[in-house]
Amino acid sequence: MVCANGATLNQLPNEMLYYTTLKSLGVDGMYPRLGRLAFPRRTTVETPHYLAITSRGAVPHISPDMMKAHTNIKGVYIALEDFIEKAPQGVPPVYKYDVSSQLSPLRQFIALSNDSLLLLAPRRIPPIHCPASNTNTAISVLTSVGFRQLESEGYVKAVQTLRPDVVVGMGDMVTGQRAGLKRVEKMGNRTLNWTYEMIVGQSHEESQEQDFSTSALFAPILPINSEQQSHYLDQLQDSRDLIHGLALYEASIISELPPSLLALPRLSLDEPSSPHKLLHEISLGVDIFAIPFIGAATDAGIALDFAFPPSSGGYQTRASLMPLGIDMWSSVHAADLSPLQPGCECYACVKHHRAYVQHLLVAKEMLGWVLLQVHNHCVLDRFFAGVRASITNECFEQDREDFGKFYENDLPEKTGLGPRVRGYQFKSEGPGEPKKNPLAYRTLDDAKERLAEAPIPSSSIDAGELEEKGFAGKV
Repeated sequence: MVCANGATLNQLPNEMLYYTTLKSLGVDGMYPRLGRLAFPRRTTVETPHYLAITSRGAVPHISPDMMKAHTNIKGVYIALEDFIEKAPQGVPPVYKYDVSSQLSPLRQFIALSNDSLLLLAPRRIPPIHCPASNTNTAISVLTSVGFRQLESEGYVKAVQTLRPDVVVGMGDMVTGQRAGLKRVEKMGNRTLNWTYEMIVGQSHEESQEQDFSTSALFAPILPINSEQQSHYLDQLQDSRDLIHGLALYEASIISELPPSLLALPRLSLDEPSSPHKLLHEISLGVDIFAIPFIGAATDAGIALDFAFPPSSGGYQTRASLMPLGIDMWSSVHAADLSPLQPGCECYACVKHHRAYVQHLLVAKEMLGWVLLQVHNHCVLDRFFAGVRASITNECFEQDREDFGKFYENDLPEKTGLGPRVRGYQFKSEGPGEPKKNPLAYRTLDDAKERLAEAPIPSSSIDAGELEEKGFAGKV
């Protein structure tokens, strides 16, 4: 790749994240646009595109070698709260991982390939509401062993130690409720102070003349109107040369951004819940996404089944809208030898069929979710490739309208049990709430007594009656 100044990507300065807008369908920043995001020694990301969300450093259900061999994931979103359960009493293992000065300890710790873009943020997507409020110096986070405070100074030191390619600045966000007027006043001031501390920390790293790349900073933009964070936005304009992108917690704020910030790449942390929401945010000019519904669909046993643009003219001949996914728990797939999605060339569709995936889910074999995860990421890869082609051909709005006429608005409802829910995947409702996971084992005393009293079943008895008598579990 050759940049505007004539330098190739390998010749870019170590600290340089390079973004260029290739094409925009408007002039004021509130339009779909094509771009290119490049970082030294990493795969160039054509935008609009997405980063895969991880859990403790891994894309759920996919091993690093599986991700490299059978997906086209360009980069990953990592949450620091996944790794700091031992702090501050002890030193988290990721901080003690010894690598050469030119490598990222975090990249090596999670076995991420060298060509994948690595983005670090304070919290997961979606974040779990913490009972304790943020303070002037720290935010509340949820680690694998409970809630704690992440100090701004500690976050800066973590970035200096772990050396991600991109870091999302710490923002004073309110989760689980609407921010009051007094809290809104604090949000901008706190976020400004924390962003300044990160800029100072990054500048200090650069002054040490290290051989490794410093992290590119994406400044958080708060989900409040521009007037309520006007001082913060003014300061970002003054520091324009020291920030490399914007992390948007509400995509609609783009229309209120100062013109001097519109050329920066935009990362959406707005948690879009469907491809329709993705298309809406792309129409506003968002470049990069973190998409929770990919993993949610996989956990629910849903194979995504949509394309952009939809089949030409197909929506005009259909009596009903097409579903965005296929519920693979359904018994209708038990003898279906067709692929998850006709024409899909992912590993799951080429090597296996619906009947096999349905069997794996019913048998609670983890391979079922592995294959669905591979397939669902492939669907999103093709989706964004179609979006970029549509913008290139200047027919995005028409294709978006056709998409809305062809597909349902929401993903199918979850019907199966799914893999075991982890503690950071749901909001606690307080004492007395039911367990999120069924018991894997149970005492056999009751079943033993029932079996002793039950007559020997006849050959004509069905599975439901066997289950009632305690002989077996119906699947």
